[in-house]
Formats: sequence, C-alpha cells, structure tokens
Amino acid sequence: MAQTKALGPDSVVRVSSNQVYSRLGDEVAILELDQGVYYGLNDTGSFLWNLMQKPVRVNEMRAALVEEFDVDADTAGKDLLRVLGDLRDAGLIENVDL
Repeated sequence: MAQTKALGPDSVVRVSSNQVYSRLGDEVAILELDQGVYYGLNDTGSFLWNLMQKPVRVNEMRAALVEEFDVDADTAGKDLLRVLGDLRDAGLIENVDL
C-alpha cells in the first residue's frame, strides 16, 4: 500500500485504520490486517506511535523527539523520515490532509 506523496517536515501523518496494536511494556506490537504481518516498535517507536494516534505534523514529532531523547534536530529529522517511510510502506500509517 505504498503512497507516492513524499514525506517532509510539513507532512501530516496518523496511524492507519487497517491495523491493530497492543502495548507490551515500553514497546508496541502491531498487526497489519491486509497482509497479516506483525511489526514491533521499541520504546522510541512506541513514543512516535503514541503521537500518531491523531493527525500530527512531522516537524512536531521531530521537536518532541529532541525534547524527549538525547538527539540533535538534524539526526532526529533524518531518522524520523526514514522510520515514517517504513511505517507508511508497511501500511501502518498514512498521510492526511488537514
């Protein structure tokens, strides 16, 4: 379910309705319903997952990462776009228009 719209700092994303998830301590286990594939997110991924329960801008997520974890803004932004791209390609999140 790959989308062609590029992700950038002003993109807005949220979790897809085509998944179910469960918290396991500091981590999250996700089942993508179309393919029946399980995914796991570590504590940082779980932090992002919480933010994406409602539509959120990528630049707001980057700022939250910088505040919560010991990471600089450039590294946080690059890593965030990579992770969001992977989650979107897996059908777990989607771009939304506000």
